[in-house]
Amino acid sequence: MYIQIFKTKDDLNRVFTDRLKEIISEKDTITVALSGGSTPKSLFDYWAQLPEGEINWKKVKFFWGDERCVPPSDDESNYKMTKEHLFNFVPVPHENIFRIHGENDPGSEAVRYGKLLSGELETTNSVPSFDVLMLGMGDDGHTASIFPHEIILWDSPGNCVTATHPVSGQRRVSLSGKVINAARDIFFLVTGENKAEKVKEIIEQPDKAAEKYPAALVRPESGNLYWFLDAPAAKLLKYKPGT
Repeated sequence: MYIQIFKTKDDLNRVFTDRLKEIISEKDTITVALSGGSTPKSLFDYWAQLPEGEINWKKVKFFWGDERCVPPSDDESNYKMTKEHLFNFVPVPHENIFRIHGENDPGSEAVRYGKLLSGELETTNSVPSFDVLMLGMGDDGHTASIFPHEIILWDSPGNCVTATHPVSGQRRVSLSGKVINAARDIFFLVTGENKAEKVKEIIEQPDKAAEKYPAALVRPESGNLYWFLDAPAAKLLKYKPGT
Protein backbone atom coordinates (compact mmCIF):
# COMPACT_ATOMS: atom_id res chain seq x y z
CA MET A 1 0.00 0.00 0.00
CA TYR A 2 1.26 3.45 -0.97
CA ILE A 3 -0.19 6.57 0.62
CA GLN A 4 0.23 10.08 -0.69
CA ILE A 5 -1.41 13.19 0.75
CA PHE A 6 -1.98 16.36 -1.25
CA LYS A 7 -2.70 19.89 -0.13
CA THR A 8 -5.20 20.46 -2.94
CA LYS A 9 -7.29 18.52 -5.46
CA ASP A 10 -5.23 20.12 -8.23
CA ASP A 11 -2.06 18.63 -6.76
CA LEU A 12 -3.72 15.22 -6.59
CA ASN A 13 -4.97 15.52 -10.17
CA ARG A 14 -1.53 16.51 -11.44
CA VAL A 15 0.36 13.66 -9.78
CA PHE A 16 -2.22 11.05 -10.73
CA THR A 17 -2.12 12.30 -14.33
CA ASP A 18 1.67 12.03 -14.42
CA ARG A 19 1.40 8.44 -13.20
CA LEU A 20 -1.25 7.65 -15.80
CA LYS A 21 0.95 9.03 -18.59
CA GLU A 22 3.77 6.74 -17.44
CA ILE A 23 1.47 3.73 -17.58
CA ILE A 24 0.18 4.71 -21.04
CA SER A 25 3.74 4.98 -22.31
CA GLU A 26 4.49 1.38 -21.28
CA LYS A 27 1.91 -0.34 -23.51
CA ASP A 28 0.27 -0.04 -26.93
CA THR A 29 -3.18 0.05 -25.30
CA ILE A 30 -4.27 0.32 -21.68
CA THR A 31 -7.58 -0.44 -20.01
CA VAL A 32 -8.92 1.99 -17.40
CA ALA A 33 -11.95 1.54 -15.15
CA LEU A 34 -13.43 4.86 -14.09
CA SER A 35 -15.42 5.75 -11.01
CA GLY A 36 -18.14 8.30 -10.42
CA GLY A 37 -18.41 11.03 -7.82
CA SER A 38 -17.01 14.49 -7.17
CA THR A 39 -13.31 13.58 -7.09
CA PRO A 40 -13.25 12.01 -10.59
CA LYS A 41 -15.31 14.94 -11.87
CA SER A 42 -12.53 17.27 -10.77
CA LEU A 43 -9.97 15.00 -12.41
CA PHE A 44 -11.92 14.86 -15.68
CA ASP A 45 -12.13 18.66 -15.73
CA TYR A 46 -8.36 18.74 -15.26
CA TRP A 47 -7.82 16.32 -18.13
CA ALA A 48 -10.20 18.25 -20.37
CA GLN A 49 -8.08 21.42 -20.14
CA LEU A 50 -4.69 19.77 -20.76
CA PRO A 51 -2.84 20.85 -23.90
CA GLU A 52 -3.77 18.79 -26.94
CA GLY A 53 -1.59 15.72 -27.29
CA GLU A 54 -0.40 15.62 -23.68
CA ILE A 55 -2.30 12.35 -23.20
CA ASN A 56 -2.62 9.93 -26.11
CA TRP A 57 -6.32 9.15 -25.68
CA LYS A 58 -6.33 6.75 -28.63
CA LYS A 59 -4.33 4.30 -26.49
CA VAL A 60 -6.86 4.24 -23.65
CA LYS A 61 -9.90 1.97 -23.44
CA PHE A 62 -12.44 3.20 -20.89
CA PHE A 63 -14.70 1.07 -18.71
CA TRP A 64 -16.55 1.71 -15.45
CA GLY A 65 -16.29 0.20 -12.00
CA ASP A 66 -19.99 0.73 -11.41
CA GLU A 67 -23.05 2.41 -12.81
CA ARG A 68 -26.45 3.51 -11.57
CA CYS A 69 -29.35 1.72 -13.27
CA VAL A 70 -30.58 4.78 -15.14
CA PRO A 71 -30.45 5.81 -18.81
CA PRO A 72 -27.23 7.45 -20.08
CA SER A 73 -29.12 10.75 -20.36
CA ASP A 74 -29.99 10.77 -16.64
CA ASP A 75 -28.12 13.14 -14.33
CA GLU A 76 -27.41 10.17 -12.03
CA SER A 77 -25.47 8.36 -14.76
CA ASN A 78 -21.72 7.98 -14.22
CA TYR A 79 -21.36 7.73 -17.99
CA LYS A 80 -23.16 11.04 -18.51
CA MET A 81 -20.92 12.76 -15.98
CA THR A 82 -17.82 11.44 -17.73
CA LYS A 83 -19.14 12.46 -21.15
CA GLU A 84 -19.99 15.99 -20.03
CA HIS A 85 -16.71 16.56 -18.19
CA LEU A 86 -14.25 14.58 -20.35
CA PHE A 87 -15.38 12.85 -23.54
CA ASN A 88 -16.92 16.01 -24.98
CA PHE A 89 -13.49 17.67 -24.82
CA VAL A 90 -10.88 15.04 -25.66
CA PRO A 91 -10.43 12.81 -28.74
CA VAL A 92 -11.31 9.41 -27.28
CA PRO A 93 -12.35 7.08 -30.14
CA HIS A 94 -15.97 5.98 -29.77
CA GLU A 95 -14.91 2.33 -30.02
CA ASN A 96 -12.70 2.81 -26.94
CA ILE A 97 -15.67 3.57 -24.66
CA PHE A 98 -17.37 0.58 -23.02
CA ARG A 99 -20.20 1.86 -20.86
CA ILE A 100 -22.42 -0.14 -18.55
CA HIS A 101 -25.95 -0.01 -19.98
CA GLY A 102 -27.75 1.29 -16.91
CA GLU A 103 -31.04 1.46 -18.79
CA ASN A 104 -31.15 -2.34 -19.15
CA ASP A 105 -32.36 -4.95 -16.68
CA PRO A 106 -29.71 -4.93 -13.89
CA GLY A 107 -29.24 -8.69 -13.70
CA SER A 108 -28.95 -9.14 -17.45
CA GLU A 109 -26.60 -6.18 -17.73
CA ALA A 110 -24.32 -7.51 -14.99
CA VAL A 111 -23.97 -10.73 -17.00
CA ARG A 112 -23.44 -8.88 -20.30
CA TYR A 113 -20.81 -6.52 -18.92
CA GLY A 114 -19.04 -9.37 -17.16
CA LYS A 115 -18.76 -11.22 -20.47
CA LEU A 116 -17.59 -8.05 -22.21
CA LEU A 117 -14.79 -7.67 -19.66
CA SER A 118 -13.69 -11.26 -20.26
CA GLY A 119 -13.50 -10.54 -23.98
CA GLU A 120 -11.78 -7.14 -23.86
CA LEU A 121 -9.33 -7.38 -20.96
CA GLU A 122 -6.21 -9.38 -20.34
CA THR A 123 -6.63 -11.88 -17.54
CA THR A 124 -4.88 -12.73 -14.29
CA ASN A 125 -5.62 -16.27 -13.11
CA SER A 126 -8.55 -16.31 -15.57
CA VAL A 127 -10.01 -13.10 -14.10
CA PRO A 128 -10.32 -9.93 -16.23
CA SER A 129 -7.56 -7.52 -15.21
CA PHE A 130 -7.61 -3.75 -15.70
CA ASP A 131 -4.34 -1.90 -16.15
CA VAL A 132 -5.69 0.97 -14.06
CA LEU A 133 -8.68 0.87 -11.71
CA MET A 134 -9.86 4.11 -10.19
CA LEU A 135 -11.90 3.81 -7.02
CA GLY A 136 -13.65 6.24 -4.76
CA MET A 137 -14.88 5.63 -1.25
CA GLY A 138 -18.09 6.74 0.38
CA ASP A 139 -18.24 8.05 3.90
CA ASP A 140 -19.89 4.71 4.78
CA GLY A 141 -16.86 2.76 3.56
CA HIS A 142 -18.39 1.53 0.31
CA THR A 143 -16.44 1.35 -2.93
CA ALA A 144 -17.61 0.82 -6.50
CA SER A 145 -21.27 0.04 -5.68
CA ILE A 146 -20.65 -2.58 -3.04
CA PHE A 147 -22.07 -1.22 0.21
CA PRO A 148 -21.52 -2.42 3.78
CA HIS A 149 -25.00 -3.95 4.07
CA GLU A 150 -24.24 -6.09 1.00
CA ILE A 151 -20.57 -6.79 1.70
CA ILE A 152 -21.19 -10.45 0.80
CA LEU A 153 -21.38 -9.33 -2.86
CA TRP A 154 -17.63 -8.79 -2.73
CA ASP A 155 -17.06 -12.54 -2.97
CA SER A 156 -19.45 -13.11 -5.87
CA PRO A 157 -18.16 -15.66 -8.42
CA GLY A 158 -19.28 -13.38 -11.28
CA ASN A 159 -17.31 -10.54 -12.81
CA CYS A 160 -20.14 -8.12 -12.05
CA VAL A 161 -22.90 -7.95 -9.46
CA THR A 162 -26.18 -6.12 -8.97
CA ALA A 163 -26.28 -3.97 -5.87
CA THR A 164 -28.79 -1.77 -4.06
CA HIS A 165 -28.17 1.63 -2.49
CA PRO A 166 -28.99 1.30 1.22
CA VAL A 167 -31.02 4.51 1.44
CA SER A 168 -32.56 5.22 -1.96
CA GLY A 169 -32.97 1.60 -3.01
CA GLN A 170 -31.49 2.51 -6.39
CA ARG A 171 -30.16 -0.50 -8.28
CA ARG A 172 -26.54 -0.52 -9.42
CA VAL A 173 -24.24 -2.70 -11.52
CA SER A 174 -20.76 -3.06 -10.02
CA LEU A 175 -17.53 -4.93 -10.49
CA SER A 176 -17.12 -7.81 -8.06
CA GLY A 177 -14.27 -8.06 -5.60
CA LYS A 178 -12.34 -10.60 -7.63
CA VAL A 179 -12.20 -8.28 -10.67
CA ILE A 180 -11.28 -5.30 -8.52
CA ASN A 181 -8.40 -7.15 -6.87
CA ALA A 182 -7.15 -8.51 -10.20
CA ALA A 183 -6.31 -4.99 -11.44
CA ARG A 184 -2.63 -4.23 -11.94
CA ASP A 185 -2.73 -0.75 -10.41
CA ILE A 186 -5.54 0.42 -8.12
CA PHE A 187 -5.87 4.06 -7.18
CA PHE A 188 -8.17 5.20 -4.39
CA LEU A 189 -8.85 8.89 -5.07
CA VAL A 190 -10.41 10.17 -1.87
CA THR A 191 -11.10 13.77 -0.94
CA GLY A 192 -13.11 15.52 1.74
CA GLU A 193 -13.22 15.67 5.53
CA ASN A 194 -16.33 13.46 5.60
CA LYS A 195 -14.14 10.52 4.51
CA ALA A 196 -11.50 11.01 7.23
CA GLU A 197 -12.94 8.63 9.81
CA LYS A 198 -13.20 5.67 7.43
CA VAL A 199 -9.79 6.44 5.89
CA LYS A 200 -8.24 6.21 9.35
CA GLU A 201 -10.00 2.94 10.18
CA ILE A 202 -9.18 1.24 6.88
CA ILE A 203 -5.53 2.29 6.76
CA GLU A 204 -4.67 1.91 10.45
CA GLN A 205 -6.85 -1.12 11.34
CA PRO A 206 -7.23 -2.93 8.00
CA ASP A 207 -8.21 -6.37 9.30
CA LYS A 208 -10.88 -5.03 11.64
CA ALA A 209 -12.15 -2.66 8.96
CA ALA A 210 -12.37 -5.51 6.45
CA GLU A 211 -15.17 -7.03 8.53
CA LYS A 212 -17.33 -3.94 7.95
CA TYR A 213 -16.24 -1.93 4.92
CA PRO A 214 -15.95 -3.10 1.30
CA ALA A 215 -13.23 -0.49 0.70
CA ALA A 216 -11.03 -2.35 3.20
CA LEU A 217 -11.27 -5.49 1.06
CA VAL A 218 -9.41 -3.84 -1.80
CA ARG A 219 -6.14 -5.77 -1.70
CA PRO A 220 -4.84 -6.28 -5.24
CA GLU A 221 -2.90 -9.43 -5.96
CA SER A 222 -0.27 -7.22 -7.61
CA GLY A 223 0.28 -5.31 -4.37
CA ASN A 224 -0.08 -2.05 -6.28
CA LEU A 225 -2.59 -0.16 -4.16
CA TYR A 226 -2.30 3.62 -4.05
CA TRP A 227 -4.22 5.90 -1.72
CA PHE A 228 -4.26 9.46 -3.06
CA LEU A 229 -5.80 11.64 -0.35
CA ASP A 230 -6.32 15.33 0.06
CA ALA A 231 -5.42 16.86 3.43
CA PRO A 232 -9.00 16.88 4.84
CA ALA A 233 -9.50 13.18 4.05
CA ALA A 234 -6.16 12.35 5.73
CA LYS A 235 -6.56 14.62 8.77
CA LEU A 236 -7.08 11.80 11.29
CA LEU A 237 -4.16 9.61 10.20
CA LYS A 238 -1.44 9.25 12.81
CA TYR A 239 1.27 9.10 10.20
CA LYS A 240 1.00 11.57 7.34
CA PRO A 241 3.41 10.95 4.45
CA GLY A 242 4.69 14.07 2.75
CA THR A 243 3.43 15.18 -0.63
